[in-house]
Amino acid sequence: MRTVAVVGASLAGLSAVRALRDQGYEGRLIVVGDEVHRPYDRPPLSKEFLAGTYGEADLALETDGESLDAEWLLGSRATGLDPAARELSLADGSRLSADGFVIATGAAARTLPGSANLAGVHTLRTLDDARALKAELAAGGRLVVIGGGFVGAEVASTARSLGLTATVVEAAPTPLAGPLGAAMGAVVSGLHTDHGVRLLCGAGVKGLSGERRVDAVLLEDGRSLPADIVVVGVGARPCVEWLEGSGVPLDNGVKCGADGRTGVPGVVAVGDCANWYDPRTGGHRRVEHWTGALERPSAAVGALLAGDGDGATPGVPRPPYFWSDQYGVRIQFAGHAAGADSVTVEAGAADDRDVLAVYRRGDTPVAVLGMNQPRLFTRWRKQLAAA
Repeated sequence: MRTVAVVGASLAGLSAVRALRDQGYEGRLIVVGDEVHRPYDRPPLSKEFLAGTYGEADLALETDGESLDAEWLLGSRATGLDPAARELSLADGSRLSADGFVIATGAAARTLPGSANLAGVHTLRTLDDARALKAELAAGGRLVVIGGGFVGAEVASTARSLGLTATVVEAAPTPLAGPLGAAMGAVVSGLHTDHGVRLLCGAGVKGLSGERRVDAVLLEDGRSLPADIVVVGVGARPCVEWLEGSGVPLDNGVKCGADGRTGVPGVVAVGDCANWYDPRTGGHRRVEHWTGALERPSAAVGALLAGDGDGATPGVPRPPYFWSDQYGVRIQFAGHAAGADSVTVEAGAADDRDVLAVYRRGDTPVAVLGMNQPRLFTRWRKQLAAA
């Protein structure tokens, strides 16, 4: 390959660029990103950056003096891909030719219908999102977070540290039941009530009220929650609509193998937009975790450089891992909670929010959760990876 285009300039895209150079690729390397910013770290956006303990320079993912000999086309949105012609179309009407393509366009925050032109309503996915929300939180007021997932929970935690009142609205009976299971989801979400945050579960949102600026969140049961600031944390959608009609298989993202191959020669997928095959579960999974965006591009790049040949057999990836910091508690999780039929507390106490819990299918551990248990968690995570 003489030219490789990496479409997406966040962590997964940067990891792919590094992997290409590390694996000996010496050709032309073009990175296309729809944001104008150089690659930056997203997890601190909802925590340290909002709290003011991190500046924008602290978010930089590239190291000082790092030279990857790449051309960066930032502020350029991809609008189409023609694998047969080996061409990438951009929003400005230009076309870019390459021999290989790494799809790393990530995911975008879902929004509430009718909220686009209402001031005070925010999502949190990008640096620009975080800048706008940070300015609002600095002014104080009543915060309502719609969605009890990890990003929303981190925003509520940060807001409380800044002195704001906060309410978290969750449509499900138990927050975090999807990733953690109902029992441990209830334990983790209990951090909200421990720290004076109002948690409303089983509450659907009907809409927002306000003329130019939001003033309340309207619930389906008729209640109205006064709000000066609203953060919508209802998940993300993979940014793959630009690939429609390209022949690249789409199914909850870019459907690809365990090595990132899409079945279209010269095209691999990585990061939050990749719905990759997981040999551990025998199915496809789209995982929006930082560690996946960091680690998995190496295998995809290896497959891309191998071309149509079989290349190296991809190793079984480590179980998915993510972490969250809320109210001064470090929460860590690895594995697949959905595959478990039991959960046991191995150390600490759930009521104290200081716990190590192991999920098992029969006698086999399939996941582990730690709250302020970093050493034990690390030990169990290694056992999961070795299984």
